Amino acid sequence: MSAQWQAQVPYVRRLVPMTTMRLDSVIAIEREAYAAPWTRGNFVDSLESGYLAQCLLDGAGLMLGYVVAMQGAGEVHLLNLTVATAEQGRGHARHMLDTLVADCRRSGMTRIWLEVRESNARARSLYRRYGLVEAGVRKAYYPTPPGNTSAWREDAVVMSLSLACTEL
Repeated sequence: MSAQWQAQVPYVRRLVPMTTMRLDSVIAIEREAYAAPWTRGNFVDSLESGYLAQCLLDGAGLMLGYVVAMQGAGEVHLLNLTVATAEQGRGHARHMLDTLVADCRRSGMTRIWLEVRESNARARSLYRRYGLVEAGVRKAYYPTPPGNTSAWREDAVVMSLSLACTEL
């Protein structure tokens, strides 16, 4: 009996700066992931404002996801962290969070804040497992999807993570 040994090839992924040239891929993922997606203008404004904006690419250069965050007053506001629907559940969001937290700690940031749709149980679970705590609710924060004629808007759960390094 012969067995063929196959080496485990490490999964290659890398974060690169988001640029206007990458926005078509970003927007395709955004539209697939959300009923009320960010617009191209939202991403362009973020880039022009100098926000931290990065794309996660695989070894072949295909986009897996992206992150956009705004720094100010020693804190970071995570504005958008999205993984392509087909790539979810593979640790990509965790990888982007790990990188964001490490970069923020190196920059002397003390806390990360974010809002997440109340109905987004999967994201809320990820953030809780990561160590973020729920700090409050923003009533009627998220818009209704286009075409929805109700006046209903969804609440956002505000979450926070202290970046203070503690030593054992």
